[in-house]
Amino acid sequence: MRKTLLTLAMATLTLPAVADETQMTESARQTAMQLIKQLGGELQKQMSSGGPESAISVCREKAPAIASEMSRSTGWRVTRVSLKIRNPLLGTPDEWEQGALKILERRLAEGAKPETLEFAQVVEEPAGKVYRYIKALPVQPVCTTCHGSAESIPEGVKARLAAEYPHDKATGYSPGMIRGGISIKRPL
Repeated sequence: MRKTLLTLAMATLTLPAVADETQMTESARQTAMQLIKQLGGELQKQMSSGGPESAISVCREKAPAIASEMSRSTGWRVTRVSLKIRNPLLGTPDEWEQGALKILERRLAEGAKPETLEFAQVVEEPAGKVYRYIKALPVQPVCTTCHGSAESIPEGVKARLAAEYPHDKATGYSPGMIRGGISIKRPL
């Protein structure tokens, strides 16, 4: 009986760390999905009212504002990143994000469904331990209007992208590919 209680006590002492990481992953997943849902809604609304050229402003202005608001409300750093950058000021991945995006791309190549791809890890950084999470942003058919091949992007959209993002690298995608990810970071 005493041995059982000791074993149970030891198991209980290690449980919170696992539960905390599991809870952080679930919370991060919900935050990422909320950003994806809000951004998708804003894009649909703008596409309906002003077409694809005007929808560029959603990704340029509203997406960073939504991510910033989520960062303030959750206390986590919430951003969108990609290996093929459209906005170098806001979308450049750090070293961990680059590696995580490559892991997601490898999993996609191995047959994983793009909408299920995520990666989480506790890492040691100079300021201490941090929880890192990334959720893949799969390319949907509508995304190719601005992120597709040169032939598939309408001329008006090309002109607007050239004006807004002169060093744009975020094209050449097709549905089912990974456009980038929602990256979430929290100090521990």
